[in-house]
Amino acid sequence: MVLTVRRNVTPWATAALLLTTQLTTSCTGDGDNAARPTPTSSSATPHGFIEGAREAAEQQSRLILNDPESGNTRVLDLISGKAHTTARVAGAVRLGTDGRFGYVHTAESTHVLDSGAWTVDHGDHVHYYRAAIRDVGDLAAGREAQVRGDAAVTAVTDEDGRVALHDRSKLEKGEIGSSRTLSGAYAGAVVPYAEHLLGLTEKGDTTRPAVFDRQGKRVASPEAECEDPRGDTVTRRGVVLGCADGALLVHAENGSFTAEKIPYDDAVPEGQRAVDLRQRPGGDTLTAPAGNDAVWILDVTERTWARVETGPVVAANTAGEGSPLLVLETDGALHGYDIATGEHIARTERLLTGKQRAGTDGTAPVIEVDRSRAYVNDPGGKRVFEIDYNDGLRVARSFALDIEPVLMAETGR
Repeated sequence: MVLTVRRNVTPWATAALLLTTQLTTSCTGDGDNAARPTPTSSSATPHGFIEGAREAAEQQSRLILNDPESGNTRVLDLISGKAHTTARVAGAVRLGTDGRFGYVHTAESTHVLDSGAWTVDHGDHVHYYRAAIRDVGDLAAGREAQVRGDAAVTAVTDEDGRVALHDRSKLEKGEIGSSRTLSGAYAGAVVPYAEHLLGLTEKGDTTRPAVFDRQGKRVASPEAECEDPRGDTVTRRGVVLGCADGALLVHAENGSFTAEKIPYDDAVPEGQRAVDLRQRPGGDTLTAPAGNDAVWILDVTERTWARVETGPVVAANTAGEGSPLLVLETDGALHGYDIATGEHIARTERLLTGKQRAGTDGTAPVIEVDRSRAYVNDPGGKRVFEIDYNDGLRVARSFALDIEPVLMAETGR
């Protein structure tokens, strides 16, 4: 395999501000979902306490799974191995998550599902929580809607670029609640970040970033452009936006916002752009298919692009920090590549049942990655595989299901 490194290195930037607003919830349930009794005396309330939630010593990962044809939806608890049944959502075309809530997009609406698992990062320490799994309701936003959220607000950008802002605390209480509108129209998703809202506004032939406070007042307009924006993700170093000529990194520090372009070395054809940006949550190494037979790697810390030649790509991801690039290929196997050299270093046996197609699709299998494991959904085999990516791609566990898990997203991270 061939590795082509695109070198565009700029000085190191300090880490992005982390939102540390404490979450609140009031979930009820029984069995594995039951919350422990909560203290009634405020003087006895421990640090990190969230009413109705149970704090755990380790990450409480769960997988949201959906079969669009039947509408059957499950939440697979990766701690207990038990799959929980939730409301049917038929005709789903995409599934997204903000780390706790799942957003199941259909042609007419977006169903919100509380997975009951999440992480609160206070910078120097982390809290892990589990609570009841429950259906919240439907957002008035269909297949083209883009939902992004943080601990305070959930921003829903529709196909016309209009944005509805929902109070996150309402979702945590099991309610959709009313929304308010962010004025204007935006290219791509509006992203809650660093206690603000980041959007891309169009003026004439240019598209530029704009930062708003939570009341909708514009507070910053970083000097940068992002032509034909597609794809976005939040890292510890800022928000990364996919642009026609590379990526745009928007960074917050001490209340100020700056934007920095990380360009490709050469012009990249439309079909080979980095659009489907994926990484381990909190990681600064991003992946995206580069056409059908290669994968882009963006090192946000070093501001470098690398292109790894692979077999035909179905999905890609990585944990970063010395871990391999994981590529699910059309042979149905998961492959590992050395990120630094592009060398093919590992391969599983065939995991996926049936013929796989190259390219990315909202209903194609995915690779979800957390701090120690990766997860691959096999719809045809009604299974999910757990992979130890630091042990030669060893299959650690296989979960048999009663549905075809066509759509999958991991929460609790």
